[in-house]
Amino acid sequence: MLEHITLLDGIALLVFLAIWAGYSALFDGRYRPKNSINAQMVTIRYMWMVRMLGREMRMGDATLIGYSIRSGTFFASTTLLLLAGLVGVLGSAEQIHAATINLSVLLSGNPLALFELKVVVLVGIFFYAFFKFTWAIRQFNYFSGIIGSAPEAGTEPVDTTFARRMATMLSQAFWQFNAGIRAYYFALAALGWFINPYAFMAATVVIALVLAQRQMYSATARDIAEHAKSLSE
Repeated sequence: MLEHITLLDGIALLVFLAIWAGYSALFDGRYRPKNSINAQMVTIRYMWMVRMLGREMRMGDATLIGYSIRSGTFFASTTLLLLAGLVGVLGSAEQIHAATINLSVLLSGNPLALFELKVVVLVGIFFYAFFKFTWAIRQFNYFSGIIGSAPEAGTEPVDTTFARRMATMLSQAFWQFNAGIRAYYFALAALGWFINPYAFMAATVVIALVLAQRQMYSATARDIAEHAKSLSE
């Protein structure tokens, strides 16, 4: 299979992996931009935890976590269906490869082995997404236990250190969920490889720029930043 990969194909795949890994490290890592949504949401979740610890009734907070668990479960189930479909494509790769070549000029010139490799890359992307979603679900479940173990309101002063730790743990769960969603976006970029390596690289750059713009310069990012600022004042 590897002998069918041209130098341009290899470069395109490396560019794809480098941009995806670089984006994830930048916006999910310690040095994420302060005006990004991910960074601002840490502040908002901290204030959420401070106020939750001061509330006697916390059913609403548990319900919000439940919504997140259901979202993660939905995407994990959907990802399994996609994986099953892609494995089916691999099982019938020869017939599907022949059909795509006959249907589209854009997809011509792809040897069968290279076509199978491209499908394998998609399988790998959705495997990654599945593990991210399931790990996020487990973290949300763990966090539900932490909510249940929090001290009763009024029995002692609100522990801001505990609140910050809870906010960090909750943010870790959301970052795992976000990483799974992000894999779907980069799977769209990987579809460009079925056309040619140039389309693959161009789609990867476009996807990364769109996600970065939403994180830092979208109307939602500005509104979240203003809300986080008002909570901190």
